[in-house]
Amino acid sequence: MSSEAEPVPVANPPAVSNNPNSNPSTESAPVVDDVKVADTNKPNETPSNDRPPSVDTIRTVEDYEVLDNKGEKHSFKSIYDGPDSTGRVLVIFIRHFFCGSCQDYIRALVESIKPEELLQLPTSTSVAIIGCGDPGLIDFYAKETGCTFPIYADPANTLYDDLGMAMSWAFGPKPEYLRRSMARVVSSSIMQSLKHLTSGLATKGGDSKRIGGEFLFEPSGEDAGKKITWCHRMTNTRDHTGIDELAKVLDADGKILLQKV
Repeated sequence: MSSEAEPVPVANPPAVSNNPNSNPSTESAPVVDDVKVADTNKPNETPSNDRPPSVDTIRTVEDYEVLDNKGEKHSFKSIYDGPDSTGRVLVIFIRHFFCGSCQDYIRALVESIKPEELLQLPTSTSVAIIGCGDPGLIDFYAKETGCTFPIYADPANTLYDDLGMAMSWAFGPKPEYLRRSMARVVSSSIMQSLKHLTSGLATKGGDSKRIGGEFLFEPSGEDAGKKITWCHRMTNTRDHTGIDELAKVLDADGKILLQKV
């Protein structure tokens, strides 16, 4: 989904600036670990920014709350460094829950990379998905994409903000994981939202301008817990890390995932 007209209406989208007379630019954009978040007013792709957040930023966001499909609260840290978490955890931030491009990405991911294969890697690994919409749409999203990885919601966008993810409606080039035409992606997104009119969730998929990214948490080797050793922040609405590239990140030895993707 992208810079063309977004089919899903957004309830109360966040303002770009607290000053209605201001004209945001990269000079005034918020700063995350001394890296400026991309200018939200630019019509094209946002600048690339894949610097992993600092330990201080991780400490800031670790207690932020995410919601599961029942609306129950979990600390962000419990997702990547809880008592039952694996050695490494890849957290994927998607766009709104009706975004057909992200849905295609998650479908490609679950078809190519299985949970049991991730557990066989030298460092046991798992995946968690976080969206920016209402947790009431999580079960729908899991069914629609066939996703077996745990899914959570950050409807307040606090993690997206403080981990430095940007906003954009730019398409960008068509990625390999996007198997459908944009006409089909847009039409399916509209139909999905309309099916949720009676439940009141049709406008609660999440901020359609918000784009996400991928963050890999690994042990720091210290008492400080896990840190983010690699990340990719999307620069447009179709800019998730490609499945083959993701496999290289997770399976550097190429003995498990790279044998098949």
